[in-house]
Amino acid sequence: MVTYWIATAVWGVGSVVWVEVVRDLYHVLSHYWSPLYRLHSWHHRVFRSDLTRVSEPMYRQANWYNDVPEAMVMLLLSLLICWFAYFLAPAQQLPALAGSLYSLVFLAGAIARGTGIQRADELTDKTHLPGSFLSPPTSWTVNRPYHWKHHFDNPKAYYSSTFTFLDKLMGTAVSLKGKTIAVTGASGTLGKALLQQLHQRGAKLIALTSKEQTLSLTVKGETLPVKTITWQVGQESDLAAQLQQVDILILNHGINLHGERSKEAIAKSYEVNTFSSWRLLELFLTTVQTNEDIACKEVWVNTSEAEVFPALSPLYELTKRALGDLVTLRRLDAPCVVRKLILGPFKSNLNPIGVMSADWVAQQIVNLAVRDVRNIIVTINPLTFVTFPLKEFWARLYFKLFSHKE
Repeated sequence: MVTYWIATAVWGVGSVVWVEVVRDLYHVLSHYWSPLYRLHSWHHRVFRSDLTRVSEPMYRQANWYNDVPEAMVMLLLSLLICWFAYFLAPAQQLPALAGSLYSLVFLAGAIARGTGIQRADELTDKTHLPGSFLSPPTSWTVNRPYHWKHHFDNPKAYYSSTFTFLDKLMGTAVSLKGKTIAVTGASGTLGKALLQQLHQRGAKLIALTSKEQTLSLTVKGETLPVKTITWQVGQESDLAAQLQQVDILILNHGINLHGERSKEAIAKSYEVNTFSSWRLLELFLTTVQTNEDIACKEVWVNTSEAEVFPALSPLYELTKRALGDLVTLRRLDAPCVVRKLILGPFKSNLNPIGVMSADWVAQQIVNLAVRDVRNIIVTINPLTFVTFPLKEFWARLYFKLFSHKE
């Protein structure tokens, strides 16, 4: 009996997942096959950047040209699951119809919107409703800020309609193209590697460094200068004007005083590794004001694998763990996406005996970021992939239960 109900759930849920995959693939195809794009383009033209409609007749027409055909394709291909169930598991033919019923709901909603039935849009087209965004883009499901980015950030990304699985698989859950990205610690080994990888993704770069030098990238044998801003720890407020123009801030600076434990070393380590990053994080969050900011702005914080494992440097561990906990606490109410970079030992000036190369680490960071991974783990230690999510879950739960916003 238990096996039967498990099989029923698998066929039912699987059929729904299948039609969602069909829906998203139809959407992707609509952007690359001109006959479909001629129909799909109505869907893009009908909305202004605040998600108000150009006109109601145009909105109804867009539903007939885009949403109704999409739902009909979902319904048609949902029958494949029924066909498989007929031959492979006859007892599961009824659960296999779940995808078809799910598709019929979307088809009915599209027809209702196309015919102008009152309030049909409010009930069945929630990702296109105008108004202020109340939260940043979600990771596993599609909310209004997430879908807004498909319309007004990059139409060749953010294809998913309900669940973001396909975007994560394709690497289209976050678009870096055209984004202004500022990187602290840019003159360091990882900073330079990140600049290189982000440039390859089409980002506009700002290098933030404490050194008096102009950074550059070497691309196909050519030297490309990078906009470089010199700043100092303790003078974070001087960057306020520049951060207004930044879409993604990557907090990557830090020091490792290894075995030191003097009061001067303690003060310096906390000031650089913890409080400087914290001040920049808070300063950047004040720039998140509009719907576009909520949807597109992000902070990536390099807290290190030292959050959960020893780094043979007590002060480095203490300061990075403190930063990690502060970020976990702040993410509960942050107005934009905040990612953590949990990095294992890579070869750098701070860690000359590191195992991984900074170039490879930077490549993995970017590859995971465009898949909208919120806790980016890059390490050779398999235990980190278990211990960090557990630590983060319990810390988040504790902070949520025993703290409040105001």
